Amino acid sequence: MTSITHRLLLGFGLTTAASLAVGQPAGRDPLAPLPQGAVQAQPSPGLPPRFASANLQGRLNGLGRGFNGTAGISVVSLSDGWQADYNATTLFPQQSCSKLWVAITAMDAVDRGRISLNDRVTLGRDDLTLFHQPISSKILGNGGHTTTLGALLFTAITESDNTANDKLMRSIGGPQAVRDMIAAKNLGSIRFYEGERALQSKIAGLIWSQSYSIGDAFYKARGALPASVRKASFERYIADPYDGAAPHSVALALARLKKGELLSAASTQRLLATMGSTKTGALRVRAALKPGWKWSHKTGTGQNFQGRVGGINDIGILTAPDGANYAMSIMTVPNKTDGASQDLMQAVTRAVIADHEARRGF
Repeated sequence: MTSITHRLLLGFGLTTAASLAVGQPAGRDPLAPLPQGAVQAQPSPGLPPRFASANLQGRLNGLGRGFNGTAGISVVSLSDGWQADYNATTLFPQQSCSKLWVAITAMDAVDRGRISLNDRVTLGRDDLTLFHQPISSKILGNGGHTTTLGALLFTAITESDNTANDKLMRSIGGPQAVRDMIAAKNLGSIRFYEGERALQSKIAGLIWSQSYSIGDAFYKARGALPASVRKASFERYIADPYDGAAPHSVALALARLKKGELLSAASTQRLLATMGSTKTGALRVRAALKPGWKWSHKTGTGQNFQGRVGGINDIGILTAPDGANYAMSIMTVPNKTDGASQDLMQAVTRAVIADHEARRGF
């Protein structure tokens, strides 16, 4: 008897996380062991599951088992009411996928009248972060940069700009506001840390210094650490990620977002349209789309330590030409930087598309 279970996506008119609770424990496949010390999220009790097709579930199992590393896969059919999982209650590093929760928190604040996306903010040198931050050229080139919260949100999602994301996060109440949103909306096994600067520093074995935000200062500080310190910090993060999320919970949260259960209709439409403009991850899910299919998503990519990446992810809403929607969360920690994560994401996407076409007699 397989340890992978299928769950009913409740919520045809239901609006609480309890109504979206899983039917049975999502037992981990015995051929996909957790990393040493990794945290296993706990699903909630609920109603009996509907089932994905045996062909699709078998394909996901095979892809997950064959992956060189650790993979978690969760697919929710919003049209047919099933959820298919592989190793989907394990907490995986989110990396920039966590920017989605910042965006939802911001849009929720808009819905509550606390902020407007037209509110203007000014970014200075002290707002700079690290790694990918295209907005830094505007800040440094002009001695500061004034923009809107809406522009920050768009840049954070579509370009995965770390500085735009952290400034947006601080402007809406900081990391605790994001954690409060996750808890208030009962999104399940999803963690949020202190923003990109603090997260990336801790993964590397450092404590953030604003001096790291310019040039290669962060890389020099990280490179000066003993390899044993970096290894211990990296492995500790992989085993118990500070920004960890269970693919099962992420997929259900995406399904609820698409169904309009998390935000107002206008905010839902705006956020999904923004996700549809995402530029990152061309070789992930998007590379496997057939003509007429659409992918509104957020990617995440972690630091590379000795050829191992602390998280390569793609999460979002897959839409068929006939309007059917699938929430998908594919999260990985590969053993090598050889493209295996991208290959897995493409294979999962092709499997979902093939299953959709088979169900509808295409």
